[in-house]
Amino acid sequence: MAKAKKIVFTGGGTVGHVTLNLILIPKFLKDGWEVHYIGDKHGIEHEQIDKSGLDVTFHSIATGKLRRYFSWQNMLDVFKVGWGILQSIAIVAKIRPQALFSKGGFVSVPPVIASKLLGVPVYVHESDLSMGLANKIAYKFATTMFTTFEQSKGLAKTKHVGAITKVGMATSNQSDAFDKIKEQFDDNLKTVLFIGGSAGAKVFNDFISNTPQLTEKYNVINISGDSSLNTLERHLYRVDYVTDLYQPLMDTADLVVTRGGSNTIFELLAMKKLHLIIPLGKLAEETNLKMLLILNEKVTHVNYRKQN
Repeated sequence: MAKAKKIVFTGGGTVGHVTLNLILIPKFLKDGWEVHYIGDKHGIEHEQIDKSGLDVTFHSIATGKLRRYFSWQNMLDVFKVGWGILQSIAIVAKIRPQALFSKGGFVSVPPVIASKLLGVPVYVHESDLSMGLANKIAYKFATTMFTTFEQSKGLAKTKHVGAITKVGMATSNQSDAFDKIKEQFDDNLKTVLFIGGSAGAKVFNDFISNTPQLTEKYNVINISGDSSLNTLERHLYRVDYVTDLYQPLMDTADLVVTRGGSNTIFELLAMKKLHLIIPLGKLAEETNLKMLLILNEKVTHVNYRKQN
């Protein structure tokens, strides 16, 4: 009997660095692959993998944040990253996978380096217009980097694949949890969904907490990133983050207010959902504006071709 092929996934720190892995993993399991995941046992990646119920073996490593600025914490984190690389070498050497797939985040750097050193093909995904520091490092060790946006010809190892999202066509929204939420909502009111990302957005959370009259005019959904705010009451549903309920809540919303993370932008465009983007800081605003201009041009071009 032939041995099962093995693949290692890595990526974490935020839900955005785990979502694509959760989309891909079931496909590999269905094809008979043995799936492993390298991350931080205290990170959101471990929580997401555990909640998914997927047949995945999780391996925890030490991780440190890579900063572009001076910080005394950098000195400690250099040792954490170094220890993480040694742990990853031991894990990958024991598993002997056919490939490693990374979705980025600082926790992904040690497994990527370890896999390259052990001769395991490394595949990385970059969803943003410009690479973050972790993926800039990962690119040097990658076999191929898949990108949402076309990159400069100088980055010879990149392959443009476009946006990949976890949303599809409108769902039937049939679940006990969703029914309980809908019972608290008024069908005569518009529904506004605030998405602050997996880390939350304090400005959204504070606005909703300090504006109780908001629920007099709207049904409000707040994906807050803060479990202490979790509540379900008349015209208001607050939750730190969601998985299975994500698309039903998106389907329900008449307007989505978001920080403008790349994954969320792609999902909103795929669902043709009315949205308001409030980016964090000048750099985020400039980056997201460029992304929207590029995506809008592509969507307009596709629609024009369909009409003609």
